[in-house]
Amino acid sequence: MIRRAVPVGIGHYLPERVVENDWFTSFLDTSDEWIRSRSGIERRHFAAEGETTSAMAVRAAQRALESAGLTAADIDGVIVATSTPDFTFPSAATMVQAGLGMKHGFAFDLQAVCAGFIFALSTAEAYIVSGQAKRLLVIGAETFSRIMDWEDRTTCVLFGDGAGALVLEAQDQPGEATDRGILATDLHSDGRFRELLYVDGGVSATQSTGVLRMEGKEVFRHAVEKLAETAHTALDRAGVSAEDVAWIVPHQANLRIITRTAQKMGIGMDRVIVTVQDHGNTSAASIPLALSVGVANGQIRRGDLLVAEAIGGGLAWGSVVLRW
Repeated sequence: MIRRAVPVGIGHYLPERVVENDWFTSFLDTSDEWIRSRSGIERRHFAAEGETTSAMAVRAAQRALESAGLTAADIDGVIVATSTPDFTFPSAATMVQAGLGMKHGFAFDLQAVCAGFIFALSTAEAYIVSGQAKRLLVIGAETFSRIMDWEDRTTCVLFGDGAGALVLEAQDQPGEATDRGILATDLHSDGRFRELLYVDGGVSATQSTGVLRMEGKEVFRHAVEKLAETAHTALDRAGVSAEDVAWIVPHQANLRIITRTAQKMGIGMDRVIVTVQDHGNTSAASIPLALSVGVANGQIRRGDLLVAEAIGGGLAWGSVVLRW
């Protein structure tokens, strides 16, 4: 028997404000058709004034704990994947910890932009497999609406806000490809591509927040190439094949990227969880959001083999193979 990090609860939170594509036409040279045809996005959610990343993360975490039948007292630590924390410091995770009433354990943020939740899952698995934690809350939460250039129609129409949370629990499994839990991970980064996707502000560089900048065509090219490759690597490490996969749960950045990646993997779109049309790109929140929606819709069921993959600024990218 070996120890696996097994998902036992999932939940998400979306701000009340829903922004349809037509909203942008009042101040940008764009249209609903233009946005849909290039991204697949129809609407997204924006946080209310005063609604923070940590506040959304707390709501998602509460729902994940409820679905697991657990309380904050059962959790050993909180890992929040985010690029848009409430403050430079302390971490959003410590504020989630306080918001849940936790006076024990540990909490920290992890920053790998849109790949953040994949990196956070890999980190959480390491804590669990090594025996340093029994149960962890892994959260992706973002308020990307706060770092948009509202005059750049190529970027500001793409992003949204939200949070998703997953409870991982240590469980003994036979050590086979049929085990439940995280079976394999694969992580990469290459800092040479920093200028393809970045925010042009920061504490050390400009003492300002800055706004998002992106070379869309280049990011698209790297995404399709790298996502299929990392997914296949993780599948090989897990001892399974693409034919065994019940669902791909990709980072919800762009429908064309999602479609092309699935094609390169030889998997039909009927086996892909797609939420980008309703949420836009929520960066580190997109995969846990998609997981939560997939479970709520009855698509993802216990025993299903999943592949989650994402790429973001850095560039940073990776994948996780897990059995639900």
